[in-house]
Amino acid sequence: MRKGLCYVLIAAVLSICLVGSGCWAAAKKAPYVIGAIFSTTGDNAPLGVPERETVEMLVKQINAKGGINGHPIKVEFYDDGGRPEQAVQACQRLLGNKDVVAIIGPTLSGPSLAIANMCQEAKMPLISCAASVKIVEPVRSYVFKTAQSDSMAVERIIDYIKKRGITAVGFINDSNAFGASGRDQWLAISKKSRIKTVAVESFATNDTDMTAQLSKIRAAKPKAVVCWGTNPGPAIVAKNMKTLGMTQPLIMSHGIANMEFIKLAGSSANGVIFPAGKLIVANSIPDSDPQKKVLLQYAAAFQKAYKKAPNTFGGHAYDAFILVVKALEKVGPDRAKIRSAIENTKGFVGITGVFNFSPTDHNGLNKNAFALVKIENGKWTLFK
Repeated sequence: MRKGLCYVLIAAVLSICLVGSGCWAAAKKAPYVIGAIFSTTGDNAPLGVPERETVEMLVKQINAKGGINGHPIKVEFYDDGGRPEQAVQACQRLLGNKDVVAIIGPTLSGPSLAIANMCQEAKMPLISCAASVKIVEPVRSYVFKTAQSDSMAVERIIDYIKKRGITAVGFINDSNAFGASGRDQWLAISKKSRIKTVAVESFATNDTDMTAQLSKIRAAKPKAVVCWGTNPGPAIVAKNMKTLGMTQPLIMSHGIANMEFIKLAGSSANGVIFPAGKLIVANSIPDSDPQKKVLLQYAAAFQKAYKKAPNTFGGHAYDAFILVVKALEKVGPDRAKIRSAIENTKGFVGITGVFNFSPTDHNGLNKNAFALVKIENGKWTLFK
């Protein structure tokens, strides 16, 4: 009788375990939810897609090892299409989800600036993947970013220009937030460095020809041309300069640090020089560089997962995501404590650079996070 009762009890327990998600699922801890806003469609999809792919890869890696202190990671992804208004809508949805502990992204400066104050007011940690220094200056206590600031890129370019004795430069930029911020930084920093900007032109993001603007720059007789933007505009500038017979050095911003520029510009890409994160020339940097091991590991994992090479922009998402993960490991799903943990992060060796945040620096990088890259025969080479 007792044996029969035992069998009945065991069967009952097993049936309960098999119903719904089961005993194993019931034993799991609640997931930690992170929001992500990337530009995975539109002109800037070559930036946003590898960002999403990187985060998806990292989520799989971490969850396969048991998550964070037993909590699996769940990411709520949104695509802003590169549009500030879509980023605002996505941010509103994420802010309305009480389980979201932080937001990573957006990909671009315009969308990032559009939601920065929203996150600040809601006390939601935001780790942007965009470049404009305006995202973190002035400092907002809940807003950070992982991409190197455009001001640092300007400093790196000026170092190159000064070494070559160039004193007169023509400048052309995309009229979007990234391009406008780069122009502002260029004009301010170059003036202090006694470099004369003899012509300043701009183009709309969707423009297909910049011949008119470049003709004006050519007439000003600069010794070099600096272009600030993300594709497709910079590729068109490179082609138009070649057509116009302009032989001055063409220097781009870090906004072209993906293969899409080389594909769009073709042979006109050869000779272009630009500052970029070290990922695209990882094999060429010294073994003593603390980033080299991390860069090569990330590149190998991404190549294995997606059968293609990663790019700089995926690295921005890597850093943003890992910063949140490290904070969660340390303080748990408390937004205020996550914010504080990120702000006090020192010596984090990431893909974009070695980060040292502080209450007055929410980017945590300097110009040494950039390598100077030259395109030769359709390939990136470390410029020395």
